[in-house]
Amino acid sequence: MNALWSPALRAHNSAPLSYETALARVNPILPALPADVEGVMRLAAQSMFELMADASQGMMVVDRDHRIVWISETYKRFLPNLGYADESQFVGKRVEDVVPNTLMNQVIETGQPILVDLLTNKAGTFVVSRLPLRDDAGNVIGAVGIVLLNNYQTTMQPLIGKFARLQEELDEARRQLSAQRRAKHQIANFIGSSPQALEVKRQARRVAATGSTVLLLGETGTGKELLAHAIHAASPRAAKALVGINIAAIPETLLEAELFGVAPGAYTGADRKGRDGKFAIADGGTLFLDEIGDLPLALQSKLLRVLQEQEFEPLGSNKVRRVDVRVIAATSRDLGAMLARGEFRSDLYYRLNVLPIRVPPLRDRRGDIEALADALGEDIARRSGMPVRTLDPDALELLARQTWPGNIRELRNVLEQASMMTDDLHLRAEHFAGLVPDAGPVAAPRVDASSSEARALRPLPEQIAALERQAIVDALAHTQGNKLAAARLLKISRAALYDKLAAYAL
Repeated sequence: MNALWSPALRAHNSAPLSYETALARVNPILPALPADVEGVMRLAAQSMFELMADASQGMMVVDRDHRIVWISETYKRFLPNLGYADESQFVGKRVEDVVPNTLMNQVIETGQPILVDLLTNKAGTFVVSRLPLRDDAGNVIGAVGIVLLNNYQTTMQPLIGKFARLQEELDEARRQLSAQRRAKHQIANFIGSSPQALEVKRQARRVAATGSTVLLLGETGTGKELLAHAIHAASPRAAKALVGINIAAIPETLLEAELFGVAPGAYTGADRKGRDGKFAIADGGTLFLDEIGDLPLALQSKLLRVLQEQEFEPLGSNKVRRVDVRVIAATSRDLGAMLARGEFRSDLYYRLNVLPIRVPPLRDRRGDIEALADALGEDIARRSGMPVRTLDPDALELLARQTWPGNIRELRNVLEQASMMTDDLHLRAEHFAGLVPDAGPVAAPRVDASSSEARALRPLPEQIAALERQAIVDALAHTQGNKLAAARLLKISRAALYDKLAAYAL
């Protein structure tokens, strides 16, 4: 080993690299240490080097001209695979000429170590470490390379397997997050062919092509959120995230942090890493601010700055952050009246009201109720697992007479309730009794008829319902009222039997 440290590492008249030199570079206070301590440290360094040479899978030392000046006995076994018969053909060559894909030359040129890396060449794939060697003046005079593992697939398999699983989970989480932030609706999903609906869709297509702020005005339940998704999906930002926030649903004390994020350690209990707000998350995409009329006055000036300058400061930070975000705002409140009362800033109102779209209430487009009821009925059936219900003309006429203060959201609720309360596949006006005004009493299922001709003239769903009701009555009679036994006899679950008993008022 002493041969390694005395004549082997001479390059360009530099002093030989000795244990004393190495120790002085590692710990500048060593010269001031007592001689016995310095001796112990020198022996420790020598022992560590020798131990590493023996314990590692291979070591080499390279001078500052990239020439290999020494290799360990363990390294020699890699020479045949690298194309060299013995040490004499290998030592003295430039490392990049004889070891493919090496980064030893990079370590020498930069003076920066590469502590752990994977090296693959003709000799195999190895886990390696590369460290620079310096003289007393701090100049790099060479580097040492250590092969830590040459069978990493076996010895590191648990770690590599765990890393691979974590990477797969991260990729899946990113895919799910991307899917959640993707626009859920297209402009065609705004159902209706009335003049009012067609005008809304025309305006949506027109504003989608611009980058300006959009303001959606209309009563609750008219489809403003659907339009926001549709405008984003038809815009040049469609490939980026659509991030939404309902301002009315966030407590005022938390709203600033939700919108603009929190700087690290901004307040007691805050995350030391900080947290991004919705504007930062939506950078490059679209931010949907639902119920913008509920934004507190204190935050309206900060929102105005983002809209005008595309920059903001996170809560507790003095650092300005720039973003590229398109804002789509929506409200069911009368912003003009709020403006007159001093509840909404005029400058923010005019900045938001660049491209307004007024979404009409359902009572102003009654001609769309049939198409809406069909689409909503199919969605209800898909989500609940129930069969699709159709509406008889008297039911459609009844629904068209309503004022629908809750608009499409209320219509969906009424259709879902009516579907849940009957097994009939055709919903008549009486099925909406108690759900909308003037619907009349609920018609009980007709289970018998005075003649075979009358039975034949009845709709098929009614005949099926009558047969099902009679089968339940017969099963209960056979089991003397034991509902569990009756369910087993009918080969349905007890829960399904109870549902049918309620539906048929048995």
